[in-house]
Amino acid sequence: MAALAGVRGRVREHGRLAGGLLLNLLASICIVFLNKWIYVRYGFPNVSLTLVHFVVTGLGLAGCHRLRLFAPRSLRPLALLPLALSFCGFVVFTNLSLQNNTIGTYQLAKAMTTPAIILIQSLFYGKTFSAHVRLTLIPITLGVILNSYYDVKFNFRGLVFATLGVLVTSLYQVWVGVKQHELQVNSMQLLYYQAPMSSVMLLAVVPFFEPVFGEGGIFGPWSLSAVLMVLLSGVVAFMVNLSIYWIIGNTSPVTYNMFGHFKFCITLCGGYLLFKDPLSINQGLGILCTLFGILAYTHFKLSEQEGNKSKLVQRP
Repeated sequence: MAALAGVRGRVREHGRLAGGLLLNLLASICIVFLNKWIYVRYGFPNVSLTLVHFVVTGLGLAGCHRLRLFAPRSLRPLALLPLALSFCGFVVFTNLSLQNNTIGTYQLAKAMTTPAIILIQSLFYGKTFSAHVRLTLIPITLGVILNSYYDVKFNFRGLVFATLGVLVTSLYQVWVGVKQHELQVNSMQLLYYQAPMSSVMLLAVVPFFEPVFGEGGIFGPWSLSAVLMVLLSGVVAFMVNLSIYWIIGNTSPVTYNMFGHFKFCITLCGGYLLFKDPLSINQGLGILCTLFGILAYTHFKLSEQEGNKSKLVQRP
């Protein structure tokens, strides 16, 4: 009976993890195309759109609290300050990368987050990774370089924003996992305090970079369709943010990123079909190279997990 209960528990756990991954997959793909559509079709300002995402995320969590889906915990604002700052930089720089690059280059540049996270965790948090896992970074990195080099829309500004996005995103994702364990909180409890802090920070920044009122401002004369698309983007961003916290808290930043790399296959097809982003043969080779690295990582990681389980079972 105990063994049967254990099997059922593992099935439920795997089911929850699969559900969280599926939600993140669908929401992440939707947010890329929604944001690109908003930039191309309506010209909505980047930082203002990020602010809307933060505000909607905060309101969404307040609604979840009202529905008693989680119980907030008292946290010191100073403990969340680095996370809030990196959250702002993470979304702003990735959105700027999306705005200044093709969807293919944007998505593949994000693959560099994985080696950056492994480097940060190895140097500053004492985490070790097997040689097999480290070797999978070679084809992933090579694929990203191939795509970026042969992208016909390659530009220096896009490269700068993509690089900053990778660095800040890597720090943010490492800190998401660290803070959940350090403060002993779940994804909703952490994001409940962090999202409003990031909103206030960004609200102070918007006037320095973008108009607030009038043509092109966040409170400008936007059409009803533009307003609805921006609000929809905010709702999807709430689901993305919440699922990121939940997945990292229940797995690891590296595993989350490896799963995330599969998203680029769909976004590349969508970018080609919806926005006519060109795709050269060399970029196609870069994509295949990156995919090979992702599949190799998945294989080695699953093998390591099975090996660890076998060792635990064999212990007297």
